[in-house]
Amino acid sequence: MKDFLSGLLDWIYKKRCYFCKSSKESVRMCSKCYDELDFLPVQLNRAYNGVKIYCAGVYSKNLQKMIRGLKYHNQRDLAYYQAKFMYQYWEKLGIEGDFQIVPVPIYPKRKRQRKYNHMELVALEFSRISGYSVNFELIKRIKDTKPQYKLNKVQRMMNLENAFEVDKTKYINDKKILIIDDICTTGSTFEEMIKALNKENIFDIVCFATTTPFEN
Repeated sequence: MKDFLSGLLDWIYKKRCYFCKSSKESVRMCSKCYDELDFLPVQLNRAYNGVKIYCAGVYSKNLQKMIRGLKYHNQRDLAYYQAKFMYQYWEKLGIEGDFQIVPVPIYPKRKRQRKYNHMELVALEFSRISGYSVNFELIKRIKDTKPQYKLNKVQRMMNLENAFEVDKTKYINDKKILIIDDICTTGSTFEEMIKALNKENIFDIVCFATTTPFEN
């Protein structure tokens, strides 16, 4: 019934593309704007403690607007398109195995203020597309860190030091870990999460970001 009413409202009040404002397709991201998204070359972005880190695109144009819309402007429908973009790149990597998707957690206070964790929404959509399970309980952010974008590499590492705590009882033993985030700048967030997991003898990890500010 809920889906029917939602569909009826979409028909009466056509959705407009968040990017070009067209209502032709009645979606939040039309096919034209989606096709304008640029993928990075299919290659390793960096590695830390033997963990490979990949980035799907560059943080600019529609990708930047997509991430900011989902993260700061309550455009939750954009989670699907972000996950779709990531999965298209992920398929090209050809990484085999069964994964548990672990989105980068945000501090509980910030989640209450925002009312959602944008990367949890992306993780759920990525799970639907990939068939991988999601794991929101394995790792928590226990430190209310400052926003990272104004900090340099050293400041970012200090800001994130001991920011994450792992509950190994929530680890799904037969599945690898796929940590996902929206932006990878210096890699500090991934590195701190890797350290926290390694302390619990968890090593089978891949990190994957939607974007990086830097072209390979």
